[in-house]
Amino acid sequence: MTGFLTRRVPACVLSDAAAPSVRDGHAVDRFVEIGSLTKVVTGTLLTRLAAAGALSLDDPLERWLPDAPPTGITLLHLARHTSGLPRLPPGVGHRDPYAAFDRPALHGLLPRLDTLATRPPGQEEEYSNFGYALLGEALTAAGGAGYEELAAEHVLRPLNITEVTARPDPERRLTAPGLFGRTRRPWTMDGAILPAGGLWATPRAAADLVVRLLVERRFGDPAPSWQRSGVLHWHNGATRDASLFGGATDDGRWVLIHRLNARPAETDRAGVDTLKRSRTAP
Repeated sequence: MTGFLTRRVPACVLSDAAAPSVRDGHAVDRFVEIGSLTKVVTGTLLTRLAAAGALSLDDPLERWLPDAPPTGITLLHLARHTSGLPRLPPGVGHRDPYAAFDRPALHGLLPRLDTLATRPPGQEEEYSNFGYALLGEALTAAGGAGYEELAAEHVLRPLNITEVTARPDPERRLTAPGLFGRTRRPWTMDGAILPAGGLWATPRAAADLVVRLLVERRFGDPAPSWQRSGVLHWHNGATRDASLFGGATDDGRWVLIHRLNARPAETDRAGVDTLKRSRTAP
């Protein structure tokens, strides 16, 4: 577990190469925001519920959320970001953008989905947090339980991963320092947006997620939420104060990087560079 970073920021790097690399107070056992790596949990939950016969990947969204009009959008479209829906739900704020986006707000948008879509489903990929919020709500309807309960039952416990939650103990949270070193309050991400990017995990648990889903393939082929670039399956994540990159190559090399106060594009590059360096390492 080792890595390469482009500039000095609080960071934790884990990979298949050597021991963990920890910089400037980061740690493998503190809970950090994993941002859109949450989508990997949501997409895996979708495939697990499909394998259990609780739903079909090609179910139309309105089967599980009947307030939505027929749009042609399926659960798989949502997982693959090909639903035609915009990146963000309408009406999000700025200071704490998802604070008001609770489940009633999500359900209030359902009758308007046919007017909110920017293109027909299945034609083109457009990354959508809004789509994953809808997917998570549909999964709770199909699974008959809350999102965290379903994720734990069908994804995390079978993988023997415990350090993942939407609401970690504040004493174990690691957040980026703000002005004059004061603690910055994280965005509110435990409402309807949770399935798109609201989970917290220890870097150790996030790395376990990457390894057990992509290297060990404990559930078979990776879920459609993973991005694919050549021999690399990967996903990244970003919140106001943190960025993350996790992925694995077809030959079993893997990396997980979490950084505080770092630009997401730099974290992505650091992850890819780490994998390249591991290929040439003796």
